[in-house]
Amino acid sequence: MNKARFSGKVAVVTGAGRGMGRATALTLAREGATVVVNDIHPEWPEAVVREIKDAGGQAMAYQADVADESQVQAMVDATLERFGTIDILVNNAGLLRSTTQLEEIPLDEWELMMRVNVTGVFLCTKAVLPIMKAQRSGKIVNVSSSAGRATSTFGGAHYTTSKAAVLGLSRHTAREAAPYGINVNATAPGSMDTEMVRELATPEHMAQEAENNLLRRLGTAQDEADLVAFLCSEEASYITGATIDLNGGDLMM
Repeated sequence: MNKARFSGKVAVVTGAGRGMGRATALTLAREGATVVVNDIHPEWPEAVVREIKDAGGQAMAYQADVADESQVQAMVDATLERFGTIDILVNNAGLLRSTTQLEEIPLDEWELMMRVNVTGVFLCTKAVLPIMKAQRSGKIVNVSSSAGRATSTFGGAHYTTSKAAVLGLSRHTAREAAPYGINVNATAPGSMDTEMVRELATPEHMAQEAENNLLRRLGTAQDEADLVAFLCSEEASYITGATIDLNGGDLMM
């Protein structure tokens, strides 16, 4: 692996305080990127930034709610003030709830899921696109889910709907951004072993999910980070508007 393939690049990773976002921030930093580590929980990104700096990398923590337009714009402005540009945006921030039956979903929970999982992607992309268009280059990766490809056995109708919306938004953004040299892609991770999932799923459920794909294991945060890093790299320069599945073959079962 080229340890310097992101040298000189500035990346913003949302929801990067733990799980897949944390792994993505650490991976991009390890390969030379300066990383803005965003999360709504202030202590989590600070810890990730310490890890990056202890390893010799450059990073800045920024607490912001991705569903709040003013906070997103302030984060982008702070990034430009400190680092001068934004080359990579990873829209990783997301929300998961374990409600499974549609009729049991409260309206406020439905709306919160849409605000974080869909509006957050929209607002961050909206804020960053003018910068990338001006420099005629950029990489945007939106983290969706295999639920957006099919349905969710765990997350509920609101989660499935929000992640399907991310796929549509990714495709449309890719079409608009392509003339400016900007690649926009999505990832669709399946059953993953992350803190957020472990907080909601029982060990029995997670074990069953591991049996529901061809590889008979859960995905890891590093699996997702490696995929995102590839899509942010020049090796993926001819890929745009795509959704890359990361699910151990579970859609084939």
